[in-house]
Amino acid sequence: MTDGERMSPGRRTVLGAAGAAVLGTAATGLAGAPASAAQRHGGPAAYRDLPVPYVIGHRGTAGYRPEHTLGSYQHALDLGAQVIEQDLVPTKDGHLVCRHENDISATTNVSDHPEFASRRTTKTVDGTAITGWFTEDFTLAELKTLRAKERIPGNRQHNTLYDGRWDVPTFEEVLRWAQEQGRRLGRRIWLHSETKHPTYFRGIGLPLEDRVAALLRRYGRHRADSPQFLESFEPSSIQRLAKLVDTPSVVLLSNAGTRPWDFVVSGDPRTVDDLVRPAGLEWIASYAQGIGPTLDLIIPKDASGRLTKPTTLVRDAHAQGLILHPYTMRNENTFLPADFRRGTDPNGYGDAFGAFKTYFATGIDAVFSDNADTALLAAADFRKH
Repeated sequence: MTDGERMSPGRRTVLGAAGAAVLGTAATGLAGAPASAAQRHGGPAAYRDLPVPYVIGHRGTAGYRPEHTLGSYQHALDLGAQVIEQDLVPTKDGHLVCRHENDISATTNVSDHPEFASRRTTKTVDGTAITGWFTEDFTLAELKTLRAKERIPGNRQHNTLYDGRWDVPTFEEVLRWAQEQGRRLGRRIWLHSETKHPTYFRGIGLPLEDRVAALLRRYGRHRADSPQFLESFEPSSIQRLAKLVDTPSVVLLSNAGTRPWDFVVSGDPRTVDDLVRPAGLEWIASYAQGIGPTLDLIIPKDASGRLTKPTTLVRDAHAQGLILHPYTMRNENTFLPADFRRGTDPNGYGDAFGAFKTYFATGIDAVFSDNADTALLAAADFRKH
């Protein structure tokens, strides 16, 4: 067994149950685990007990439904994703809502509402000027008058069928949904929640971390064994959260050469290149449980978009006790490495299974995917070999 394939005995015990879940059978306990743990938790007792590799439903199941809607989250759960992701941004009156960005121009029908036309504005978020409508300029009641829509209709025209079907959910609504689904299924529902642009929001008087922590405590997701991950591209946000709750956390890492925005603001000269070196990983491990690197940090691409040789990141992170949740796998040719594209339609499906197999072989612990069903089948195939 390679370094990347090592796992704790607790993680091995759930592989059989996870395979059954992929095939549609409900696994409500841990095969081989103490009865008390299975009875108490109704599923993996902690993140180290999740099947490896596990599947994180990216923004729900964004390949099939408009992202960050209860419909998208439910579909990801129904397909079998072990963990489901939310991105969190605040409203004007301090509620946390689930949107990939605070600019809601592309993900809601706000432009169809003449009463909000005057709120279209230009803001600089993390150093980038953006023109649109922003969640922090709307009360929750106002946001609830909008409907969600597909963010990239040019790539996913089939998703536009669901435009207008769901509203913008609050994080508390998602927590209640997870609670209800957990009761229905007899097991805990795992979530993966990101603080978006935390330095920006702190600067305008809407800090995220206390709000996130308060909701986690309210719904019992503040413990080290809670079915919950926290994530952020800003290490300082994860450090703040670590002082408020014991929930497992993941530092997201963007492209090589870039700097987290909180580093830019604070004058920290380090880049992602520094953070993926052993010293940087050791620093992250002092307050977080994992990293969420872009897939290019796992296996870089050459100038033609083809995969090259894997880096040592998986081995180095595991050596520090960190788990890896890289992002994002999608089925369409336009999003796949050139090696796995098939045909000439950029929006047609390529050899996603081949790509999954290649990434899983590096020893990653999980993967974010827009297509949970494809990822789950690929993970099940990988475990058989």
